[in-house]
Amino acid sequence: MKPSRFVKVGETIVAGTGEITRTVKVKGLLEKRVGAKLVGEFLEDLTPAAEYEKPREKQAAPPPFFRPKGSGRPTKKERRSLNPFLNG
Repeated sequence: MKPSRFVKVGETIVAGTGEITRTVKVKGLLEKRVGAKLVGEFLEDLTPAAEYEKPREKQAAPPPFFRPKGSGRPTKKERRSLNPFLNG
């Protein structure tokens, strides 16, 4: 689907927004822009709940390394051991 084209009532649109793939169904068309509160009247959200959980799962995961607060700057040796986690 092209990024800019006319949509029709009843059409299903799938779009990636960051880590989430959203699916919506068009219920009505608009002539002008409207506020966020009114958008729900013109589209139906068909996105599965599992899609909304993706960012939360990533947030809940513990960091791959731990440095106690106040332990100062890492030494050169510690920095080299942390680089694979920070860069990849």
